Amino acid sequence: MNLKTAAKVTVVAGASLLFLAACGSKSSSTSSSKQTANLTQNAELPTMDISKSTDVVSSNMLNNTNEGLYRIGKNGSITPGIAKATKVSNGGKTYTFTLRKNAKWSNGDKVTAHDFVYGWQRTVNPKTASQYAYLYSGIKNADQIVNGKKAVSTLGIKAEGDYKLVVTLDKPISYFKKLMGFVNFFPQNEKVVKKYGSKYGTTSSAMVYNGPYKMTGWTGTNLSWTLKKNNDYWDKKSVKMSSLKFQVVKDASTGLNLYNSNKVDDTILSSTQVKNYKTNKDYKVYKTASTFYIEMNRNDSNKTLAKAFKNKKIRQALSLAINRKEYVSSTLGDGSTVAKGYVSEDLAKNSKTGKDFTSDASVPSAVEYNQAKAKKLFKEGLKEIGETKLNIKLLSDDTDAGKKATEYIQGSWEKLPGLTVTNQNVPFKTRLSRSESGNFDTVISAWNADFTDPISFLSLFTSSNSYNNGKYSSSEYDSLINKANGSDANNTTARWNDMVKAEKQLMNDQGVIPIYQQATSHLTRTSLKGIIYNTAGSQYNYKYMSVK
Repeated sequence: MNLKTAAKVTVVAGASLLFLAACGSKSSSTSSSKQTANLTQNAELPTMDISKSTDVVSSNMLNNTNEGLYRIGKNGSITPGIAKATKVSNGGKTYTFTLRKNAKWSNGDKVTAHDFVYGWQRTVNPKTASQYAYLYSGIKNADQIVNGKKAVSTLGIKAEGDYKLVVTLDKPISYFKKLMGFVNFFPQNEKVVKKYGSKYGTTSSAMVYNGPYKMTGWTGTNLSWTLKKNNDYWDKKSVKMSSLKFQVVKDASTGLNLYNSNKVDDTILSSTQVKNYKTNKDYKVYKTASTFYIEMNRNDSNKTLAKAFKNKKIRQALSLAINRKEYVSSTLGDGSTVAKGYVSEDLAKNSKTGKDFTSDASVPSAVEYNQAKAKKLFKEGLKEIGETKLNIKLLSDDTDAGKKATEYIQGSWEKLPGLTVTNQNVPFKTRLSRSESGNFDTVISAWNADFTDPISFLSLFTSSNSYNNGKYSSSEYDSLINKANGSDANNTTARWNDMVKAEKQLMNDQGVIPIYQQATSHLTRTSLKGIIYNTAGSQYNYKYMSVK
């Protein structure tokens, strides 16, 4: 997969990702026969345009108001959506979906195969400028269409009548069904899109819904909205909630006050609050499939540093010098955990053994803390490149969290004899631009998986990937990823082993320096039931939610 989007690297070092916080008013929810809840959100809702959604807030709202061929269930499982039957043929390159005939849009229109064809073509159309069009790579002609070399009508998707959809791939995609549960592959009603034009998805009324809920009350700029049960939804009998009322609460102190006064049933805790509440029975930690790591620039703009970062001992020394356990507990303190590698934990499990990917692919030395070994390797590395000292700039964001991160790492690295570190904290857009153009020595980056498969992480560090900013290059790594995406795509065991080997290769090379896996800490009352949470993609599924 060629990850050609800034959307997944727009994570500010040390800052929280945008998470849904399901917060129900206990008094109103439990005393009424109707299932209602007051919910909070810690950031504004940017868009409800399926093709243009890139953030977690929009993704979660769209995931609960709309539906694709499949719905992502508990532990990333594939559950029924608009497709009631699927046939895979042509060696895994052709998917034929039979759609259910009782699926409707909230305006009464039937959901048909034509809605999928239109929605997909709209997303890959360069004129739409979808940042998630890259996920269509592997579907016939998608790459050429995105690059403006073929017409959108040539995309490998066609409707055979109203209820049969045929998708043709360039090559087998082992995680294809998981993609079908991602919001950017949902159908779109052409009549509605054209009716609202540029205003489509900018307000709750300039949109139509085919999922468990429909949205009301969002003007595009206000800080509150409501999800109401969609009685046109094909599986409405499974939806217990009558309404979910959202309001944006950005301040953690305000959220905690609302929780303690029984006005909400869930709140996100700040790092300071975690210290006081981590032993509370309502305390919960939600991991995300997001790893923060350091990239080292190997291009030749600075020949001395390029030479240094191509030296394995120096890369290993920089990693060994960081006490990750101390960092996540003392500097972050938000429930985040020490990274077990580049790929995040709780993303994918071995289908045969049930073991987490991070266990199968573990390289402990790539994330351990050993200052004595770090000093030894750094000294040896300097000798090998003919230097006695190094001056390194460390790039990150100018947020409070970004500054704390660079200060901590600077202090850790400068314990290595002969190393001087200068911190560069700049606005997010500047940091992103400099990373992409290779204008950095080292930079704190982050990656957030789009779907529950290790390849969503691992594809990033192939030699030709445009977001491999530090220019890590390994022919063995490239070969393993190519096999996982190609010859072994239909062999579950072989593909898993390819990805395990690739992660080990990256970590044994110390191609990047993983620091931590991000998480958020919550206080959540036990009255909230049935909320499905996944670490990647659309994280929250409220279809089966209830208040008891």
